[in-house]
Amino acid sequence: MTFTDQLRKDNDDIFQFILSHPFVEGIGKGEVPNKAIEHYIKADFEYLNAFMKIYGIALAKSTNRKEIAYFHKKIDFILNDEIHPHRNFCDYIGVNYEELQGHPLPPTADHYIKHMMYHAQMGNLGEILGALLPCPWTYLEIGRELIQKYNPSNTHPFYPWITFYADKSVENTTREMCELLDKYMDHASPVEQLNVKDAFRKSCQLELQFWEMAYNYEQWPSKEKVTSNE
Repeated sequence: MTFTDQLRKDNDDIFQFILSHPFVEGIGKGEVPNKAIEHYIKADFEYLNAFMKIYGIALAKSTNRKEIAYFHKKIDFILNDEIHPHRNFCDYIGVNYEELQGHPLPPTADHYIKHMMYHAQMGNLGEILGALLPCPWTYLEIGRELIQKYNPSNTHPFYPWITFYADKSVENTTREMCELLDKYMDHASPVEQLNVKDAFRKSCQLELQFWEMAYNYEQWPSKEKVTSNE
């Protein structure tokens, strides 16, 4: 069993929670509250901006041109391809994509970005990969699960979203990242392995919380909110 195979096995509980989350189930059923989708896009747009920056840090820590080319390609994928699922969501709620860009992060998204940035700044390349990998991996499994469970036709409101994440491009991203992480872990110390496992686990947990954040319109505590709940 490879290192990443073991990571997946050890975190199956979180993966299953994600696959059964009401937001994810709602995508499969074609019924997600507009407000939840809007909250998701606002946060995910900024999250993906941060993801590209962390890829940039990984590129800077690369040891050869093959790795540099890999991370450069991944930045391009997010920048030019991963906008399509967002636009599908925007079309569904009838809101212009540009209107949902540049908004403050809710608490969970803010924490998730800072968690990844910590590992990017403080850790080696293996640790960065451990923190980043749950994002494409969980989305790949979501796409595959929704295809299998709901078999959506091209008239399904979220057909472009579902098929994008079930597609070979996301599968290749996940596989390549796993292969690169396995390569690094072959020569990692026990401490380095523990750091990667911790980074991966927390990113899985934060992926779950990201869906929860969007579904429940998570906001920062404020005087107005406290007053309204009294």
